[in-house]
Amino acid sequence: MDDLATLVAGELAGPVDPHAVRLAEAIAARHPTARAVLFYGSCLRSLSLDGLMLDFYLIVGDYRQAFGKAWLAAANRLLPPNVFPFEADGLAAKYAVLSETDFARLASAATRGVSVWARFAQPARLVWAADDEARAGAVAAVAGAAPALLAAARPMLPERVGMLDLWREAFALTYAAELRAERGGRAASVVDAEPERYLRFTLPALAAAGLAGEVDGEAIRFAQPVSPAERAAARRLWARRRREGKLLTLARLAKASATFAGGIDYLAWKINRHAGANVVIRPWQRRHPILGAITLLPRLIRGGAIR
Repeated sequence: MDDLATLVAGELAGPVDPHAVRLAEAIAARHPTARAVLFYGSCLRSLSLDGLMLDFYLIVGDYRQAFGKAWLAAANRLLPPNVFPFEADGLAAKYAVLSETDFARLASAATRGVSVWARFAQPARLVWAADDEARAGAVAAVAGAAPALLAAARPMLPERVGMLDLWREAFALTYAAELRAERGGRAASVVDAEPERYLRFTLPALAAAGLAGEVDGEAIRFAQPVSPAERAAARRLWARRRREGKLLTLARLAKASATFAGGIDYLAWKINRHAGANVVIRPWQRRHPILGAITLLPRLIRGGAIR
């Protein structure tokens, strides 16, 4: 069986829509010290990119040189990542910026926050790299994401769990730890879209996470049971992740009002698309996007559009 790094390297090198490649190249060209661009999200599975907003992560060597503005560099260091809109080749995109150091840390079990390792435990493509060293660094960082996810989820799981349910339940925990604009069941649909991929990744990711287990039919039976004390500690930790994750989402939304022109309109578009809502942004909310976003939240939470 291939080890996890080999699987990740192969997946990151997989085919990509040429339009996404051109966008990635244009994004990299905007920022000195660009090291890599990763393409992720539901657009990877889309046959047509028209009318969608593509999601990228730009990995840079140095924030100060990448932005040329001290305040943007400071914002990215204090509350990573910065997020920017981008349009080219007739397509719309947004990209998040992380340094190589921050990407490696945030994609690993070294951080409590789920945002990066939850995303990169899912399929992604490395669509641009500055050189072989940058490519290897991106592969190594992404290879830390799935083990971080499964290690965090393990104390919340039964001693025997179906291989696909392992991933479904793990992603459900991370979706609950952020303010999300997706309908219920989104975590399961991510796995169900590419079940064979998650089956291939299961044993290598568990091994990389240091979680011993054996295949029992279509399930995994863990070798080391979780004690009641460990389960109680895990419940407290995930409750803390949920509190912190939702607060971080709000803080990043506020920061994005300074870096993301039209950010509140994007927020409304995403909620309407993923949650089936009918959010309409008023002119005063565009003039005051932070206040506008805050005033939307109670209604969206009550209506179930975000969780």
